[in-house]
Amino acid sequence: MSVASWQAKGGLQVKHYSDAESVAAAAAAWLRSCVCAAIEAGGDAVLAVSGGASPWPMYRCLVADDAVPWARVHVVQVDERIAEDGHADRNWTQVADVFGGVVSPENLHPMPVTANDLDEAAAAYAAMLASLSGGAGITAAALGLGADGHTASLFPGDPVESVTDRDVAVTAMAHAGRRRMTLTRPALDAASHVLWHVVGAGKAAMAQRLVDGDDRIPAGAIRRDRAVLMTDCQVTAK
Repeated sequence: MSVASWQAKGGLQVKHYSDAESVAAAAAAWLRSCVCAAIEAGGDAVLAVSGGASPWPMYRCLVADDAVPWARVHVVQVDERIAEDGHADRNWTQVADVFGGVVSPENLHPMPVTANDLDEAAAAYAAMLASLSGGAGITAAALGLGADGHTASLFPGDPVESVTDRDVAVTAMAHAGRRRMTLTRPALDAASHVLWHVVGAGKAAMAQRLVDGDDRIPAGAIRRDRAVLMTDCQVTAK
């Protein structure tokens, strides 16, 4: 159950819930509405998903929703670790497991992180995204928030954080032992809808900085007027 809802600086919608399970259910319903609205408008929907530890209950709620016309949904990645297919470090291993039961294989689009030339592969993925969306940008991007303020794989201090001329890029540095391929800030800024799904007390400090519009952290620099933060962290309005 939602216990608080307000608009923060820059138009960010903030919705606070009592527990992680409520966040997952509400976030899944929000993503469903974004996807269904895009399809009802006459096109296909492009849903960009993140990995990490927390979003899987949200995704499982979403795939259980038979109101979604899954034949018209393309699932793409927000970011991915550079590792071989099937590796436990790969976000796609779980993405394919969760979405594979409802989304046809031709509508599942993993980032090409096993390519020999990663920069070329990133450019090809960006071109594929543009083709899927007709140049309109991603329908909805589901993002997480790291305890260091990163979102997608835009990490503080990595040059990828400042990329402005590409929609997909590769980190210059390894993070938690792996370089990453990631959507860049321009790609996220162009998305029709952005969701931050943030749960756990350990994320509270960064969730507050996101609410406050602190652009010194990567998450705080993302466009906010099309975005919502759904969280069980204790955050307050300024």
